[in-house]
Amino acid sequence: MVHTSGRRAVGRRALIGFLAAAAVIAVAGPVAAAAPSTIAHRAPAGGYEEVSIPSAMGPVKVQIQWAARGGDAALYLLDGLRARDDVNGWALETDAARQFAGDNVTLVMPVGGQSSFYTDWIAPSNFNGQRTTYKWESFLTNELPDYLATRGVSRTNNAVVGLSMGGSAALSLAAHHRDQFKAAGSLSGYLNLSAPGMREAIRVAMLSGGGFNADAMWGPPWGKGWLRNDPFVFAPQLKGMPLYISAASGLPGQHDDPRIAGFINTTSAISLEALSLAQTRAFEIRLTTLGVPAQFSFPAAGTHSWGYWQDELAKARPMILDALNAH
Repeated sequence: MVHTSGRRAVGRRALIGFLAAAAVIAVAGPVAAAAPSTIAHRAPAGGYEEVSIPSAMGPVKVQIQWAARGGDAALYLLDGLRARDDVNGWALETDAARQFAGDNVTLVMPVGGQSSFYTDWIAPSNFNGQRTTYKWESFLTNELPDYLATRGVSRTNNAVVGLSMGGSAALSLAAHHRDQFKAAGSLSGYLNLSAPGMREAIRVAMLSGGGFNADAMWGPPWGKGWLRNDPFVFAPQLKGMPLYISAASGLPGQHDDPRIAGFINTTSAISLEALSLAQTRAFEIRLTTLGVPAQFSFPAAGTHSWGYWQDELAKARPMILDALNAH
C-alpha cells in the first residue's frame, strides 16, 4: 500500500519533470523534422508511400514502392496520354507493384502529366487555359532524383518504362540522360514521329486528351523540339543500353471485352495499337540498321489497353533487374 504522502511526493516529482521539459521546449522551440539532406542515405526496405515533391510546375505527387531489401535501384513507370491527376495508371490498372514486390528495386510512379510527353514545354497550353508550363523532363531528371537520393536511391542506377505516350518519352529520357538511366522500355509507343501524318495525329490526340495545344510543347511541326523527341531520330544515342520494346497486333485478345469497355473504346484501342505496331516495326528496322540491339516483343493478339501492358512489363522485368543488378 502506498501512503498518501508518498503519492504526493511522486506527483511533485512528475510535475517538476514536466515543467522542466516544458521549459526546455519553450527555450529551444519545437523539434524540427530532419532536413532531407540529413536523412540517412538508405532506402526503406519495402513498403509503399505517397510523397509530394516541389517542382517548377508546383507540387507533384509520386507513388513509391520501396525496394524489398533497401537497394538503391529504381524503375520509373510513366503513364499514357490521358494520365490522371490523382493516381498513376500503373498503380491503378496493373499489378506492377506485385510483380516487383520481392525485388530489390524501387518503383517510382509520378502522377499527372496528361498529354505532356513528359517533356519540358515552351509555354503553357493556351487552348485549355493551362496556368503553368509543363517541365516534366526537368522534374524527372532533377527534382525527383534529388529527392530520391535523400531516401537512398541512386541517381545513376535507374530504368524507365512507359506505355503509349510514356513509351516514346521513356526512350527520349534514356537517350538524353544516359548518366541517369541504364535501361529503358517502350510498350505500344509511337517511335517514328517524323513519319507522314504523325505530327498531325499527335496534335489531334492532344486536343482530344485535355484540349492541349501541341505548339506549346515543341513548337510548330517543323520545330527542333519534334526532332529532339523523335525516337527514330535519336535512336543512335540508345546504343549500348538494354531496351525492351513491344507492340501488339491490334487484334482483340484475352483482355478485351467490348461488353465492359464499350464498342467505341475497343475500336479505338484496336486502331491505336495497329498504328503503334507499324511505328514499332519501323523502329525495329531503324535499330537493326544502326546495329543497336534491343529485345522486341510482338504479341499476336492485343490492343492498346492496360492488361497487355501489364503482361509486357512482366516480360521486361528480367532485363530490368539484370541491368540494375536488382535481383
